[in-house]
Amino acid sequence: MPPATGAEAAPDDGLAEVLAEVRRIEAQARRVVREAMSGGYASAFRGAGLAFDSVREYAEGDDPRAVDWNVTARMGRPFVKTYVEERERTLLFLVDRSASMDGGTGTWSPRGTAARVLACLALAAVRAGDRVGLCTFGAHGTTWVAPGRGLPHALRLVRDVLALPPEAGTADPAAALDLATRLERRHGVVVLLSDLVGSPLAAASGAASARCEAALRRCARRHDTVAVHLRGPELDPPAVGLARVRDPEGGAGHLLDLASPRVRAAYAARVAAWRGRIATTLGRARVDLLDLPIPAAPRADALSTPLQAFFRRREARRATHA
Repeated sequence: MPPATGAEAAPDDGLAEVLAEVRRIEAQARRVVREAMSGGYASAFRGAGLAFDSVREYAEGDDPRAVDWNVTARMGRPFVKTYVEERERTLLFLVDRSASMDGGTGTWSPRGTAARVLACLALAAVRAGDRVGLCTFGAHGTTWVAPGRGLPHALRLVRDVLALPPEAGTADPAAALDLATRLERRHGVVVLLSDLVGSPLAAASGAASARCEAALRRCARRHDTVAVHLRGPELDPPAVGLARVRDPEGGAGHLLDLASPRVRAAYAARVAAWRGRIATTLGRARVDLLDLPIPAAPRADALSTPLQAFFRRREARRATHA
């Protein structure tokens, strides 16, 4: 299915609510960017730093590591690659719109959390003069908003994430990853936002899992790729006794005795195995993982703390490898 050019407008009876939520998210994101993310975005997503410009003949004093061996072999004399400083990044958000993104027991749904993370990063990006774009993916296709600059464009992305209808069924990010790889030719930053419930990325095996991991690898070779796992508090539920739960993707209901040590141990083991498969798949593809817990109750640092920790980890790793 070809990508759409953008999201359709939300129904009139829901538009005012969506726009009000966009304004609330913008205010929260501005505060996070101003108070907690100053400089963090630029240091965490520096990109390649230099972009290829041209080739020229080797001159005395040139770095031998810059030799373009293909051109050198063709011309019979040494040539070197020259570079210019990259002054612009492109930040692409790939957002899951499966039905499970509207579920959960946290302060916000995974979809609402995705919109807030997107807003924080997009506002930091437009402040730095970078472009931001959006691709959403579900069981029945993708939507695409081409990268652009400025605050109105960034807020349009937030609105689209909130307004697009959820889709029942498995949301496979492979098509969105391939779009990001194919349509954005220059090195950029790709941020995948998903609760990963039912995702092929978390599957133990199968054709869909292999296809999705291959798309992830292709994307990571071209772009700095980050997966943000929106992890709801229901993955570590309190011992509340009997609880009725529902599969948001398939609709099946279950009754669990969360006070039973045996049930809780089995539940915890399945969650741990699932999270382990996610980490293994992302690690093989060389994709960074930001594990972002959705708080069960409102908390002022719910976004700033994990984002700051992620930025510091990336900066420390760069300093170690420098």
